[in-house]
Amino acid sequence: MAPNTKRPYNALPKLPPPLDLETKAVLKCCIAARTAVAELRRAGELIPDQSVLINTIPLLEAKDSSEIENIVTTNDALFREASQSEDGGDPAAKEAVRYRAALFAGYESLKSRPLTVRTAIDVCSRIKGVDMDLRKTPGTDLKNTFTGEIIYTPPEGEQVLRDLLTNWESFANSDDDLDPLIRMAVLHYQFEAIHPFPDGNGRTGRILNILVLIQAGLLDIPTLYLSRHIVRTKGDYYRLLQGVTARGEWEPWLIYMLSAVEATARWTNAKIRAVRDLMKNTSDYAKIGAPAAYSRELIEVIFAQPYTRIAHVIERDIAQRVSASRYLKQLVDIGILAEEKHGVQKLFINRKYMQLLSSDDHAFEPYPLEKLDKKRRS
Repeated sequence: MAPNTKRPYNALPKLPPPLDLETKAVLKCCIAARTAVAELRRAGELIPDQSVLINTIPLLEAKDSSEIENIVTTNDALFREASQSEDGGDPAAKEAVRYRAALFAGYESLKSRPLTVRTAIDVCSRIKGVDMDLRKTPGTDLKNTFTGEIIYTPPEGEQVLRDLLTNWESFANSDDDLDPLIRMAVLHYQFEAIHPFPDGNGRTGRILNILVLIQAGLLDIPTLYLSRHIVRTKGDYYRLLQGVTARGEWEPWLIYMLSAVEATARWTNAKIRAVRDLMKNTSDYAKIGAPAAYSRELIEVIFAQPYTRIAHVIERDIAQRVSASRYLKQLVDIGILAEEKHGVQKLFINRKYMQLLSSDDHAFEPYPLEKLDKKRRS
């Protein structure tokens, strides 16, 4: 029987679901998703400096995960905010940057302990910028944005939530032979259904998705940009979540999530390959146009930090302040970087890279190596 949407769903079934999750249709989607994730993992290994991926892909994930919650910012505002050391800037960008910090903290925590309820609490606290704990007061419900109709009322009562989360944690670390991608999809539904925090549940749940896959060894670093797909299929996402709650329709939900993983992994794989190609093109162009400034390490800095500060160059032990400033200005002179004053700081923006990060087709116009070489020789 479907739960009454206006009453707390304290009878939310515990995991695992009492049915065969690995149907023929689900397994078919799972194989395709596993292949795509494996290819994404290999693509990431082709970029020697992993900070290029760790500093950028999670920020794109943060932007789209926040947008699902109607916290909207732009790539420029987001990367500018991520480069800053002082207060100020776009509040929505600040929230997205906190999301990336929460993702990193969760990622680091897996090195010392498995995925736990404590992980979820810590992630949510970092997202919100305050210490979070489980909901303790009644009155939480989820409404249709347009009509105001109550579409779901999550469980309430601190002990009820703790029991459900303990079960969630146990399932997350079960040693059965369920495929990790299917486990991730089940855990995501259950976490969203429990809705344990006063705020930040959606973003916390999407970070936990990535952590499940890293814990299972399917990913080495957090590069699966899943929120992008959810933003673009938001109606299906919420409809299929409700289908599990109201009618126990697990198969359509699992197929949706596995298809999302496959599509996202293939899209991100193509993005990473384009980033690698642009890095190579930029490096070749800098060697010709600014040989005194060029180094592999400097190119890696301007890709790890698309909004580069002089301090970023100093921190990598590439040069001291005067030389670091001169190197960046030489890259400005040949059009690789654009200089911008922001507050008391100078930012050096890798515009072509920013355009690539914002592009859906992963296209970029290469730097004209032959033209620059001819000019240098004349």
